[in-house]
Order: sequence, then structure tokens, then C-alpha cells
Amino acid sequence: MTPSELKSHIKQSDDNPYFFTRETMKFFGDTMKNYGVCSTTIINKNGEDVAVWELYRKHPVKHNLQKSHYFRKDNFKTEYSL
Repeated sequence: MTPSELKSHIKQSDDNPYFFTRETMKFFGDTMKNYGVCSTTIINKNGEDVAVWELYRKHPVKHNLQKSHYFRKDNFKTEYSL
């Protein structure tokens, strides 16, 4: 999965319509080139193992922001880890 493919799936799911908007990315000083995607499993807030796509930044952006964001593989909805 590439960052562009993930972006397309997320837009179709309507869970996070603002995540990849030009305005949001500009606010954080981000570009699509700065994103990477990998497959992983996390433990969510309910203590369940969940298969996710991890969207990570290759380099920090404004305010040293470099946290990963997780999207479920089954429906591309945002998932939060413990």
C-alpha cells in the first residue's frame, strides 16, 4: 500500500475527510512525499489486537510533529493505540 492509495481509501470511507486536505497539510508543513505506509498490528483502547495501516512521517514537520496515524485494514477508519 502506498500513501496515495491509502489517501484514496480514506477519502472513500469518509471517516477522516480533513486528514489529507491541502489546507491541513499546508498548516502542518507536510507533503505526500513525506509519508510512508507500513502494515502492523496494534492493541487498541479495548485491549484488542487490530490489523492496521500505519501512516508515518519520514521527517518531522512543524512543531516537531512526527507521530504515526493508524487506519484499520478492514474499513480504513481511524484507530487509536494504547
